Amino acid sequence: MSNSNIQIATIGGGCFWCVEAVFNQIKGIQKIVSGYSGGTAPGKPTYREVCSGLTGHAEVIQLTFDSSIISYKDVLLIFMTSHDPTTLNRQGGDVGTQYRSVIYYHDAIQENIAKEVSKEVAPYYEDPIVTEISPLSIFYEAEDYHQDYYSNNTTQSYCSAVITPKLAKLRKMHASKLK
Repeated sequence: MSNSNIQIATIGGGCFWCVEAVFNQIKGIQKIVSGYSGGTAPGKPTYREVCSGLTGHAEVIQLTFDSSIISYKDVLLIFMTSHDPTTLNRQGGDVGTQYRSVIYYHDAIQENIAKEVSKEVAPYYEDPIVTEISPLSIFYEAEDYHQDYYSNNTTQSYCSAVITPKLAKLRKMHASKLK
């Protein structure tokens, strides 16, 4: 990419539909791709395989953002406050290693910022932060029907019950960062 302000972040905090919906609201986010990372099974996994919990992959999003509009630190602060980073392998009713809280860093700078943000938000939670902070290995794009899921399915029951309230909370906490 020619613009030096363009960066990539890879994060997972439960169902990728939720995380994608949150970041679709944020200024400076240019592109979001739902996918899978962090697994050990060979080859590109399918949604069904990831949901089985047997591949070791997490549901993640990979977002491209303009750091002159939103910093990587701010991306992570929004991420860490828009899901529960204290629950191991679970977000609400979504249970399993595929729903773990994770930050996959792309370089040493991102690694340091991720560790800093994790420490910074820790006092705001009663329980310890369990968000995994690991180097990105391979990112696999999820199937087409997972892309921009909330925007295409706002009336679906999961979206109405889980994502819509999450977005209302986002509007209260991060209003200045919204599109």
